[in-house]
Amino acid sequence: MEIHDYKTESGKNLIIEYINKLPIEEKAEALKVRYNITKFGLEAFRFLNTRQLYKKLWEIKISRNRIMYVIADSKNVFFLHACKKQKDKAEKFELDKAIKRAKNINLL
Repeated sequence: MEIHDYKTESGKNLIIEYINKLPIEEKAEALKVRYNITKFGLEAFRFLNTRQLYKKLWEIKISRNRIMYVIADSKNVFFLHACKKQKDKAEKFELDKAIKRAKNINLL
């Protein structure tokens, strides 16, 4: 399965940039999640802590961090937003950012 990270118009990869700023243990965990998805595809999601947020938008919970994503098909997943969990549920502005990005690339 191929992971497509959200990039700005100038080409800045916001997901990798977020992961690279994490403390080493959290960064390693996030990179392991990415590796397992690319290696095992949809099967990898069965072993992740995920939750549906809105329609086809889901989140992967990685310790205190969240990666919001949409699975387009069996070969493509789009990582749209990454953030630190602040409260019990996804904060509205974080969720709105992921929804807007998904709509901009016709995933929702």
